[in-house]
Amino acid sequence: MGPENFPLKMNIGKVPFPDRTIVRIAAHLPDLIVFGDFTSERPSMDYFDGVLMFVDISGFTAMTEKFSTAMYMDRGAEQLVEILNNHISAIVEKVLIYGGDILKFAGDALLALWKVERNQLKNFITVVVKCSLEIHGVFENQESEEGLDIRVKIGLSAGHIKKLVFGDEKSYFLVVGQAVEDVRFAQNMAQMNEIILSPNCWQLCDRNVIEIERIPDQRAVKVNFLKLPSTYNFDEFFMKCMANLSYYPSGDHKNILRLASTLECDPELEICLQKYIMGSILKQIDDKQLRGYLSELRPVTIVFVNLQFKGQETADDIAQAIQDASVYINSVLKKFKGQINKVFMFDKVSVNGGRRARSPREAAGRVAPERLGSALGKGLLGSGLLPRQAPLVPHFTPFSTSSPHSVHLCRSDPSQCRRLTKPYSAEEQEGPGPVIGQKVNIAARMMMYYPGIVTCDSVTYSSCGLPSYFFKELPKQHMKGVAEPGPVYQCLGLNEKVMFGMSSLNVHRYKGYPLLGRDKEIRLFLHTMREFIQLKCSRVLMFQGLLGYGKSHLIKELGFLAQDDNHRVIAIGLTKVSINHNFHTIQLLMASVLGLDTCKHYKERQHHLKEKVKNWLDVDLYCILNDIFHVQFPMTREASKITEMKKQTELEELFMNILSETSKEEKLIFIIDESQHIDMASWRFMEELIRKVSVFFILALSPFLDTPCKSASAIMKNRNTTFVMIGEISSKDMLSKVCFDLHVVSIPKELEVYLVGGSCGIPFYGEELLKNLEHHKVLIIHQYQPEEKPKKNWNFLFKNYTKPQINVDIYSVSTVERVDICDIASGVRLKNMSPPATLKEISLVQLDSMSLSQQMLVRCAAIIGETFTTSLLFEILPCWNMKMMVKALATLVQSSIFYCFQNHKELRHLTSRKYASFEVHHRSLALQSSEKIEGLRDKVVEENDVTQSHILRFCKPIMQKTAYELWLKDQKSALHVKCARFLEEDAHKCEHCGKGDFIPFHHFAVNIRLNTLDMETINKMIDSNAFRSAETILSFIPVDIGKSELLSEDLSPEEIGERILYLFDTILIKISSVEEIIIPTEPCQCLEILEYVLLPLAYHFTILEESSKALYYYLEVVAGYISLTDYYLAYVYLCEGERLLKSMKRNKSWSFKFEVAIFYSLKGQVSFHVGQMVLAKKMTRKALKLLNRVFPYNCFSVLLQTHIEKNKHATYMIQQEQNFPPPEKRKMAQLYQQISCLSIIWQIYSLDSACHCKYFEHLAAMMQVNSALKTQDDFQIIKAYLDYSLHSQLGGYQGLWFKYEVMAIECIFNKPLNREAIEMIVHVAVKLSHIKFLMGHLELSIQLGFRAYRMWQQTKTPNIHYMVLHRLGRALFLKNRFVKYIEVLEWMWSFAAEEEHTVSQGLFYFNCLDILLYGGFIYRTFEECLHFINEKEDNKILKFHCGLLLALYSDVAIWFARLEEWGSFEIFYNKAKKLIQRRSISNIQSEGFARYLECQVLSLQKQIQGQTENVQDIGVELLKNLENVVAQCSTGPVFYPRIYHLMAYVCILMGDEDNCNLFLRTALQMCDVHGNILERSWLTISKKWWYSDKVNTDESWLQIVLLLPQWDEIKLDELKIKTVEQNKFRFKIAITDSTF
Repeated sequence: MGPENFPLKMNIGKVPFPDRTIVRIAAHLPDLIVFGDFTSERPSMDYFDGVLMFVDISGFTAMTEKFSTAMYMDRGAEQLVEILNNHISAIVEKVLIYGGDILKFAGDALLALWKVERNQLKNFITVVVKCSLEIHGVFENQESEEGLDIRVKIGLSAGHIKKLVFGDEKSYFLVVGQAVEDVRFAQNMAQMNEIILSPNCWQLCDRNVIEIERIPDQRAVKVNFLKLPSTYNFDEFFMKCMANLSYYPSGDHKNILRLASTLECDPELEICLQKYIMGSILKQIDDKQLRGYLSELRPVTIVFVNLQFKGQETADDIAQAIQDASVYINSVLKKFKGQINKVFMFDKVSVNGGRRARSPREAAGRVAPERLGSALGKGLLGSGLLPRQAPLVPHFTPFSTSSPHSVHLCRSDPSQCRRLTKPYSAEEQEGPGPVIGQKVNIAARMMMYYPGIVTCDSVTYSSCGLPSYFFKELPKQHMKGVAEPGPVYQCLGLNEKVMFGMSSLNVHRYKGYPLLGRDKEIRLFLHTMREFIQLKCSRVLMFQGLLGYGKSHLIKELGFLAQDDNHRVIAIGLTKVSINHNFHTIQLLMASVLGLDTCKHYKERQHHLKEKVKNWLDVDLYCILNDIFHVQFPMTREASKITEMKKQTELEELFMNILSETSKEEKLIFIIDESQHIDMASWRFMEELIRKVSVFFILALSPFLDTPCKSASAIMKNRNTTFVMIGEISSKDMLSKVCFDLHVVSIPKELEVYLVGGSCGIPFYGEELLKNLEHHKVLIIHQYQPEEKPKKNWNFLFKNYTKPQINVDIYSVSTVERVDICDIASGVRLKNMSPPATLKEISLVQLDSMSLSQQMLVRCAAIIGETFTTSLLFEILPCWNMKMMVKALATLVQSSIFYCFQNHKELRHLTSRKYASFEVHHRSLALQSSEKIEGLRDKVVEENDVTQSHILRFCKPIMQKTAYELWLKDQKSALHVKCARFLEEDAHKCEHCGKGDFIPFHHFAVNIRLNTLDMETINKMIDSNAFRSAETILSFIPVDIGKSELLSEDLSPEEIGERILYLFDTILIKISSVEEIIIPTEPCQCLEILEYVLLPLAYHFTILEESSKALYYYLEVVAGYISLTDYYLAYVYLCEGERLLKSMKRNKSWSFKFEVAIFYSLKGQVSFHVGQMVLAKKMTRKALKLLNRVFPYNCFSVLLQTHIEKNKHATYMIQQEQNFPPPEKRKMAQLYQQISCLSIIWQIYSLDSACHCKYFEHLAAMMQVNSALKTQDDFQIIKAYLDYSLHSQLGGYQGLWFKYEVMAIECIFNKPLNREAIEMIVHVAVKLSHIKFLMGHLELSIQLGFRAYRMWQQTKTPNIHYMVLHRLGRALFLKNRFVKYIEVLEWMWSFAAEEEHTVSQGLFYFNCLDILLYGGFIYRTFEECLHFINEKEDNKILKFHCGLLLALYSDVAIWFARLEEWGSFEIFYNKAKKLIQRRSISNIQSEGFARYLECQVLSLQKQIQGQTENVQDIGVELLKNLENVVAQCSTGPVFYPRIYHLMAYVCILMGDEDNCNLFLRTALQMCDVHGNILERSWLTISKKWWYSDKVNTDESWLQIVLLLPQWDEIKLDELKIKTVEQNKFRFKIAITDSTF
């Protein structure tokens, strides 16, 4: 029985406590301070007696190191925090229950005190032993989840204790005295799971109740157990003891652990307590952040300072020495944005019991990483002796500092103790965050093993930003408890080496590694250089950029380019410490000018100086050069009399004379890197130098931290100064840089996206990301094997490599003849990888510079993702109002943490634009502060701008990842759930598109969202997917003709066509009249919903490990992108869904089976649209099987199934007339998927010329119609009818196609005019226009196309605009209606430019190339078209439209072939050849295929002309291929005239005039039928050219091209437009010796 079992402690943590500021402050302090005396005297000493317990948890150092090297985000941090909190909280709870007061947390250890009277020590030692045994009981049989052995070691002591309070602005306390030394000594003696009593504690305890074990040769003893008699009532004894403690909770407060949680508001006490709290924690308390939200785990930089005493000091001497040292150390840390974290009088370092001379004291301060270099370089934290500015303490010996990187668990919430991720009662003890890890242990050891010097570990050495010559590697020493400490370095600070030689920049460069992305800067330098040489006037070129923008690389390149026989180029690099040394920059420059940097000894320097200055300086004043150049001229009386000011004047005059004389002999070019560190005296001299001497300064600098000095400002505003803001490099340059760094010719697309996107165009970011990948062995470099055939499966089907966009001589230094490419290791997810530590530190510095409110906002935004909406951010912010959020957002946008956009279009426009470097002439501007200089390119962001913005995006993805990692697992999960609940309400199509699922009836089939949505939301979703009721009818289509009259058999097809056009005209009039009622005012927002609702939902549920929900939303996303024709993103997210599907357990439920079927169906759709028909067929068949609609594999089964489907068709037609109720929603979902799959199946078979395939095609088309009829959904039926009509026309089923077209039109006849009906009508117009174009009915296609376009203007139906315009344009082009054609192209370009629609741009330039090749005039130049292709050919979206790429490549190849530039022809012909296997039924695919065939014909003509071997066989094979194209039904009759034209040309080349004439006649007849004027005019020219005796040999394509008119020259003249018909290419005739 013990106090932990008392009823009074059963409800601890369940009682609410007041959230007063004083309580939150007191939670961070022990009762010794909270209830102590507050005197203003510093230092102050208090004496008392008590029992001390020192508890150390062993095993955490190894665990910390293991977790800190995690490769992925979300790995390690949460586990570490959870395990640590579990163990620490168990100890804290036991200590508090037993009346202890926790004084200090020291990493994974803590020090507790029982402050009692002297006569109570005996009893309280028993209580503390009991507490220690209870703690051991908790850990005795416990093992961590990671398999590491976690145990505790406890030391106890008792006796006199002194409390020392010291500090100035901040207060600190220590407990000192013999008892403190004893408890440290006892704990060091303890082994795992042991309790050691110090000698004095053993003397004072009740030996009758404590069973001990003697330790050989030691007075201390080990506790085994308490031997209490059976009659001993320990509970009663315990309560009597607690009655002697002044602040042990009892009575009304018995259910709490600390009385400090009951403190009432006391402003005076609060002020006193605040002085003991770290500034960062105090800011959190003042900012009133919610409990738990600011807990985090992050890397920090720790500086340990160890003070040692000689051992003869009195307590007062030690107190005063500590006071003086703390004041100075705090002042230094404050300069570098650091703060003292802990001060304590003991360390883990073992001290022999008999030696009392050393009493170590340590101060661990947190220093921002970017300040570390300054601290080390300046030597403020230690230089072998205490700084002269500090109060001297006679008894101090030299101290050392150790500054490793470590893991810092920042527990900011004072109400947390037991578990860091959950709020606990504010009464519990909370101290500054523990600092643990291997690096902390190494630092503690370095203090003891390398005394008297400034030391650091290898991580600090490489990260501090100081040059290597600032350090010296120290000999290795065996340090207790450290297995592999790594190199240890001493920081030397400024020395002679820095002055002479080491500070010079190397301006040599590797010729094969160009400076990428800085062409503009180099051109500016060359121009300025010419001005400097010609005008003989000083010039200053200043390049300013942020960290990592490549300023140093740039000026090294400029230094290399500046070298010449008559040029003196002096390049130096400054450091953070340079600005603190007077005249330091000029010292370095003059040392190089005078040639002192090459001297090996001071005597040699002295000799050089005498020769250089003898004409300018009196011999008696030579000694003034001693300090500045480290020489030893004898001191003279004259020199000793001059003042410092006079000395400086003499030096400046001397240097000015030397430079003036030198500039007469050679051009002086000074290059200074890190120029923001130039000291004030050097700026002043440089200003004077620029006025008096002709010099050229090239300065690279980061933004000034403070306002530049007067001289620096004057130089920047000088008329001869050009100030350049360095911007990010382009994506292409970044890609080329990556390929060079990896020594490969290409990288995977995923790696390109990760590196280019993550780097944001900043070279340093890209380098660090690449190093991180190499460190984790993510990248695999292997030799490229071009002979290998690509694998034909989904994972490798779209695997593409990105090549650099410039010619980089990667292998110029390599002797190995091989070409390497890069791959990513299997199973690696780049987007989930944790950022490199270097980049995280940069982001953390930015975070730390923000207010806590802003930090909270950034961290919450990081949960949502890289891009987020303001509405969702406001939803998850804890207890914020809108005004507070907008104000914080405005600041963060201004600080370049976020971009803000009013809509998705703005985001697409602005994020695609990188800021390039640009010039700023400060002479015409008022000099601005550093913040304004840095933000010259940024406008001031007003709160109103943020209020109007709905979308925000992190400027740098690294910031988002870094902020995300600061959350702990439970916190992240809670916020992800909150995000998902908010987003699910909008997880459907936009209002414009009916608010249904992207996969029809998806949620009815899977039922995935019903667990989280209320019934009102569910009903809305049901309404959006259900059919319109009678109440929703707004109007009817007033048609003057009846249904029977429209279908009259005595009407000709032309008359029926006129009636159909009249019907569409009538509908257009009606739509316009009720537009505000029927048509949503907002355009389609489905893309925004995909980006900001569905994708985030999939992301949140993936994080929450809700795989089924995540898969549901990924499938919705894929379906959405397919509907928007973005097949690349559809493929990307389908791969994400596939990963989820593989991780899920297979089950036999209908829902899971349906999801798998959708997955295969979507795979089939993506494969089909990108031309991979074999894979599309395979995937679609799998989907149909899972949907219980198996498609047969052999001809017999096809014939049998065809018979069955015909019978079904008749039945369904009858049911349709009888108005049977539609199937239930779950069945509807299944039928919709069947329809989609069957539509793909028949189109795939239509591309196969094999005879049996037409039976498969016919069956699939019929099955599609039957499935559509079964749904009784008019829209699906219309789509199926029109598909069947197209199938029938392409297959030559003359009796069927007209019937089904009429049936489709009947379905929309007299339909209620609502949104769904209008959507049907638009689809019919677009589809009919497409069918009529394919079948060669050009006039009707044009009329339908114009009406479809007008409908789009009215309805803004997404994703049909560019398709309608392209088909309309092609029909107009073939009809030679160039004026209307150009008008359509202008519409297309307007849409493409406004929306930045890559596919539309590609179609536009394809049309422009066709105008050049076949139209006879110039609308866009060939160079512009070629530039677009070269610029966009690697575009991920365009790559997934293989038909468009095929058309573009083929057109360019034709152009070069006509010019007989066969080398260029081969390049683009081969590109087209790689795409030819990808076939589809689309117009652009057919057009591209026709152009490719023309390439083959022109290639044959070249081979005949060159008398290639086997050319006869090649010609025969080509002719067969052309005949097969005509035989295939999928191409469309509209393309046949061109095919016959090509066949005729092949025949004439082969000498077969008879067949040539036959094909020409056939082509001309088809042109007459179709009205294809364009092809007819070309055929006429070819016929005349081939058979005329008078052939003008000067009519080459080059001659024609030179005479092609611009469209602007002919557009107003009908006669000129008519004459361009003659500007056609003449197929060159080169007949073979043997006829065909």
